[in-house]
Amino acid sequence: MSRASELLAGPAFALADALRGRELRVTDIVEASVQRIQATDERVNAFTQLTLSRSMAEAAALDDRLAAGDATALALPLLGVPYAVKNLFDIEGHTTLAGSKIERGAPPASADAVLVQRMKAAGAVLLGALNMDEYAYGFTTENTHYGPCRNPHDLARIAGGSSGGSAAAVAAGQVPLTLGSDTNGSIRVPSSLCGVFGLKPTFGRLPRTGSYPFVASLDHLGPFGRSTRDLALAY
Repeated sequence: MSRASELLAGPAFALADALRGRELRVTDIVEASVQRIQATDERVNAFTQLTLSRSMAEAAALDDRLAAGDATALALPLLGVPYAVKNLFDIEGHTTLAGSKIERGAPPASADAVLVQRMKAAGAVLLGALNMDEYAYGFTTENTHYGPCRNPHDLARIAGGSSGGSAAAVAAGQVPLTLGSDTNGSIRVPSSLCGVFGLKPTFGRLPRTGSYPFVASLDHLGPFGRSTRDLALAY
């Protein structure tokens, strides 16, 4: 296993620390993440879209800042950490699907969701959008339009839902962090079934601006990760 693959399989905080120590480039980590997705996602089906051009541009920009000795880059809490978001988060230039076929004809998002903007500001690198139950209405992520998301620990089993892709991507070693949503268990159920950590924050603590709504009085947005420390960094 290469050093990049080893770090990718571990917690986000350790990966960020290694990048601060200049053990390798952010680009190396992102390339390892893409390779892992390509090697596993035909079976797991966690991703509905990759944002490769954006990913490589963000990675290169961070590498340039590190090479220039930018102290503010070194201080970024999620420096170079690859992540992905449930496909109800707006990604600038891409259509927000919310797990539906109906939304395919909608115009592309004009801006990133606020939490995507915050993740970028913290140094994380966006890899793409993740599978989910249609309009977040379900507990299995057996999506009719984009196929079922499978549990990486046993492909015959469900990943849970509705943020199944968010939990499965972390469990499959594709990315160390993801974002999802929870209305009635949609972070808690898949994180439990996939054996990863998930956080349903206090209602209203994290802004939902730029995310497709389900139930306005119950929707929560939150992170998935490989440790509680990773959840704290993302939160």
